[in-house]
Amino acid sequence: MRLPRRKFLHLAGGIATFPAVLRMAKAENYPYKPVRFIIGYTPGGSADIAARLIGQWLSERLGQSFIVESRPGAGSNIGTEAVIRSAPDGYTILLVAPANAINATLYSKLNYNFIRDVAPVAGIIRFPNVMEVNPSVPAKTVPEFITYAKANPGKINFASSGNGSTIHMSGELFKMMTGVDIVHVPYRGSAQALTDMLGGQVQVMFDNVPTSLEHIRSGKLRPLAVTTSMRSEVLPDVPTIADFVPGYESSAWYGVAVPKGTPPEIIDLLNRGINAGLADPKLKARFAELSAAVLPGSPDAFGKLLVDETEKWAKVVKFSGASAD
Repeated sequence: MRLPRRKFLHLAGGIATFPAVLRMAKAENYPYKPVRFIIGYTPGGSADIAARLIGQWLSERLGQSFIVESRPGAGSNIGTEAVIRSAPDGYTILLVAPANAINATLYSKLNYNFIRDVAPVAGIIRFPNVMEVNPSVPAKTVPEFITYAKANPGKINFASSGNGSTIHMSGELFKMMTGVDIVHVPYRGSAQALTDMLGGQVQVMFDNVPTSLEHIRSGKLRPLAVTTSMRSEVLPDVPTIADFVPGYESSAWYGVAVPKGTPPEIIDLLNRGINAGLADPKLKARFAELSAAVLPGSPDAFGKLLVDETEKWAKVVKFSGASAD
């Protein structure tokens, strides 16, 4: 039986729009099942803690479990790719970190383009690193350290938790902006690096504040400055590097992204839920325990941060000559 042309086109149009209607219906019911919250790191670190805190908040607010799942490896690329390759339905979300911005240049071959293949949802927190030295180093301020380093080119080692980490890149940015010649020594994690810092095998480190705080307070390490543009609340007497090196800024941060193509209604719901959590005094206090300040805002604002950080660290990676390949 042949259908009249008008009726045929009407039916064809209905079939074509059916998937969009189905996606809209699913978005309206979101979330109707547990959500996987992927982090590209091992459990127990600041990324895991941040994801669990915001995941618990979203679980209580939205009535479904947000299950934190660690997928470490390849500098967080394994977990990132797992999210990018998942269905864009809001049921697999990613904890985004500076590694995602750094890896865009650090790795010459990735199976994805991070900026192109994700949709930003919201920022969560931002926290500083701290430039610290072993007490055997005579410098007590950043200017004194610069003078000391320039008098001893190639003789001072700076430790990091590995190539491409914010700890490594903070040091490379310092080198780039001050012209000092200090030698990068990468470790497999900050714990090993700190052990050698305490033993004096390496002399300077740009470590995450929470990791080094106990050693700073005990006097085993000497803080020279924090890497953010503002002072840290937990180290209020420690200046910023920018106080002496104008324009210097480096920080660790976390946020949330989803695969490209996720319905905007779901992105908006997650954004509103996360921002509500960041405004909650109890949750803000928990993040403050990590020496972190909350990072609320729109998806577009977080997207701009991702683009800006990717461009910034591309210059530093190229300057340092670092490569993960």
